[in-house]
Amino acid sequence: MKLTKTLASSAFIIGLILSGSASAQKLAVGITPTEDSFTVKHNGRNHKIMRDQNEKATVIPAFAKTSRKCPPFCIQPSVLAPGVETIGEVEVIKYAVQMSDGDDSIILVDSRTPDWVAKGTIPSAKNLPWTKLNPAKGADPISIGEIMEDEFGATQQEGLWDFSNAKTAVMFCNGMWCGQSPNNIKNLLRFGYPAHKIKWYRGGMQDWAILGLTTAKP
Repeated sequence: MKLTKTLASSAFIIGLILSGSASAQKLAVGITPTEDSFTVKHNGRNHKIMRDQNEKATVIPAFAKTSRKCPPFCIQPSVLAPGVETIGEVEVIKYAVQMSDGDDSIILVDSRTPDWVAKGTIPSAKNLPWTKLNPAKGADPISIGEIMEDEFGATQQEGLWDFSNAKTAVMFCNGMWCGQSPNNIKNLLRFGYPAHKIKWYRGGMQDWAILGLTTAKP
């Protein structure tokens, strides 16, 4: 009887070990050679960023178009403005992880209009549509000031902006043909936002979708 229990117990432990090994097995389609997924917070809940594991998957229809009328959908330069760093997917993910780990000196900004964001965004991103920082589109100084203070961490004293504690703003929109994040970035620069605190993910949701990376609903 004792031998039977011992064998059963051993089989259970071995099963757990094998199960753990299987669950810890690396995904076939990783993100980097050493990392296949990252966990970030989105709307207060953990969200895993990984790539589509279906190796026959193709890009979603929303980003399948190769031609869009220019203007307004013109190809953006690789360098948007002096001092503004252009970054890729791995850097975006690392910023998202830092935010989720409690670093409140970063904000990941989806600059698209809400109808696009509703189709899916990068997990942990905040939607600040490009029109909200654009006086030419009706954004008033009070609303812009509230966004600068509440979202970007800038402060205002006697009519002057202080960006010493402003957040690192990681901006993106629909990709290399999209002018929404460039518009937000250019307006931030006009307000005096430090260029070195702005990071631009030029590839945006177009490249994010092409790489099969996880999206989240806003």
